[in-house]
Amino acid sequence: MRVSVEQAGKRVEELIERAERGEPVIITRNGQDAAILQPVESQSSKERPGLSLEERQAVIEEIRAKAPPPVPGEPLADRSHDFLYDENGLPA
Repeated sequence: MRVSVEQAGKRVEELIERAERGEPVIITRNGQDAAILQPVESQSSKERPGLSLEERQAVIEEIRAKAPPPVPGEPLADRSHDFLYDENGLPA
């Protein structure tokens, strides 16, 4: 789709929605192509492709494997703040 700068100013929201759906939107000035609207993810996905589910799971497992094992007798990190509260959950 080609649209003049003047028309684009009146239809910005519609043009952005069209670009997000993958429709090429070319903005013209004095009959000459001046700019192209395209969704952000189309540029970033070319530069930095996303990881698949399996690749993300492998990264998580790699990070977990590098973590030090818990020390017996010491509180786990998600419970280490318990000493700040009494048995009723109020600040000690």
